[in-house]
Amino acid sequence: MTTILEANNLVKTYPDVKAVDGIGFSIETGICYGLLGPNGAGKTTTMEMLEGIIRPDSGEILYKGQPVSETFKHEIGIQFQTTSLQDFQTVEESLHMFAAFYQSPADLDELIELCHLQDFIKRDTRKLSGGQRQRVLLAIALVNDPKLVFLDEPTTGLDPQARRNFWSLIEGIKQSGKTILLTTHYMEEAYRLCDQIAIVDQGRIIIEGEPDELLKQHFASTVIRLPKQAVTRSDQLPEEIRLVDGQYEMFTDDVPAAINRLEQLGFGLGDCLISAPTLEDLFLKLTGHALRN
Repeated sequence: MTTILEANNLVKTYPDVKAVDGIGFSIETGICYGLLGPNGAGKTTTMEMLEGIIRPDSGEILYKGQPVSETFKHEIGIQFQTTSLQDFQTVEESLHMFAAFYQSPADLDELIELCHLQDFIKRDTRKLSGGQRQRVLLAIALVNDPKLVFLDEPTTGLDPQARRNFWSLIEGIKQSGKTILLTTHYMEEAYRLCDQIAIVDQGRIIIEGEPDELLKQHFASTVIRLPKQAVTRSDQLPEEIRLVDGQYEMFTDDVPAAINRLEQLGFGLGDCLISAPTLEDLFLKLTGHALRN
């Protein structure tokens, strides 16, 4: 694969905070790359520098191996965290208005089908649900048939069903050959959609790679969790059993042996939960605090 976008040592400082502190990464063509982290980590500021909305204080941004130029602006699509739609317009009218800004827009019929807009294409934009509105904004981000699509927290505020429906749309966009840069603080979203992730905290990338590979590098295959009240004596527990956010957890590659060990230590196993480690576990291990919404 070829590299479509590269950031080198980006820095952005405001009077009271260094929002981005030396971030750098590269994105290969055709993948979904995710910036994962809590609000305030520097994700949106990084996105805005890459999109050309704000200038970095220092650092370099390359598109297809070259400094960004006018061509870059015509080959990207952006879905911002918040975007206003023109009042007293239908969805169809909004799409035609944005398409008119470009010499070679995408086929609108295909775009309507891709983003599942058929059922409300004639509806006033003021009367859209949250999920419908996000699908319209996604279609607008794609109206110029971009090579690279920026999606900044696109599912924030959506209910679980609308969020999962939106994930399916993003997967369809990736399958069409477009490259996606996604920011999110939803771990499940990042795990499902992203081929590669960078976990960002306090303006820095603290780890980068494929989600499954990162989890394999840092954890055993299984985590066992029990509520704090599952054991009466906690003063002599071994180091591999940790108390995190009000519950005990133990990582293991041998579940039967771990269960026996917990029984020997006096744990009640009635409320035992067994699962695979998650990206939130990884974030907690690397930063010492849970993801903040």
